Amino acid sequence: MGIDTETRNYIDACRQALPPSLAEQKVAFGFDGVVDRIRTAVATRFDPDDYERMDTLEEFGTRIVDAASLDTSCSIEWFCERKRAGGHTAHLGRAMERLGHRPTIIGTYGEPPRETFTREYEQTKLISLGSAPITDAVEFNDGKVLLSDTRRLAKLDWEHICSAVELNSLAASIDRTELLGLGYWATIPKMPSIWEGLRRDLWPRLRDPPNRILVDPADVRRLSSETLIRGVEPLSALDDVVPVTVSANRAEALRLANELDADGDALVDVAAALQDRLGVSEIIVHTVSESVLATADDRHRVAVPRVSEPEITTSAGDHFNAGLAIAELADIDGGARLVAGSAVAGWFVRNGHPPTYDEFLGFVDRYEELFGWSTLS
Repeated sequence: MGIDTETRNYIDACRQALPPSLAEQKVAFGFDGVVDRIRTAVATRFDPDDYERMDTLEEFGTRIVDAASLDTSCSIEWFCERKRAGGHTAHLGRAMERLGHRPTIIGTYGEPPRETFTREYEQTKLISLGSAPITDAVEFNDGKVLLSDTRRLAKLDWEHICSAVELNSLAASIDRTELLGLGYWATIPKMPSIWEGLRRDLWPRLRDPPNRILVDPADVRRLSSETLIRGVEPLSALDDVVPVTVSANRAEALRLANELDADGDALVDVAAALQDRLGVSEIIVHTVSESVLATADDRHRVAVPRVSEPEITTSAGDHFNAGLAIAELADIDGGARLVAGSAVAGWFVRNGHPPTYDEFLGFVDRYEELFGWSTLS
């Protein structure tokens, strides 16, 4: 049994549209930056070197719920496997550099930038806005738990950015870029002030502005209803001066949909309703099994090959967005862009690092094979 016809057609379109090699182009991302401590949770410890790992979110949650039901404390052992630069800017910068570009990333990397960030990049320009927060990312086969101390980011707004980086310098860093990525609204609740500042203060200074802005809201379930509703107008206003694509996972999209009365039976219908309510050019929603895209005129859906034992899941959505960026730079639209996003994310979760451009092309070439004998409607 094979994949659905719509997905197969978009795979073919993506293959035909992707160039055999990349011409280096300028991209920029702002305005976060986090030190990620990637952690493993221990289910059972046998001796100092032998343990059984917690494989699922359910197992982790059950341990906590069981303790609560017994009215007792909960003790879970974990350990840090590695540290890496995290956040929207760090993940997108890393992925785009490996794919063959020279990004500029603007965010909270430390004063001066911490070695966690500087060691990660060779071709990426870093502009720091201040000290770096910490996130503990507990990895499971079916997802992750992120425990973040991001109070510094909660205070970040347009005024702070302009005090850390003079406006003309910021304009010079973003001018003549093809794409600007912005994230995350969930950890920067004052992000609407940044959207407003970009539209009002920065865009008039740019001689050759980016062709598109990619917005990653991240887990907006942590934001209040009032915060989300207040953000709609400045986001829609930004789309008046530059096309905006909002890229979210299922949980994030459903939270936004619930607040904005964007109902729909299928995921692509929810995306279409959200696109209308937010007043942006595109909404993209990605999950482990499908990705959808909605504009005012079109809807697209692509099936995604799942992996039972991922190497890593933290920042899979960021790598999906890196694939969208590659497609945008190659003038690929519609469902073929979803294939590109799923291919970069698919490579990443299977290998634990972003692909080179050749590895990305190879993944797209064998996209159908990765479904095996699973049935997809």
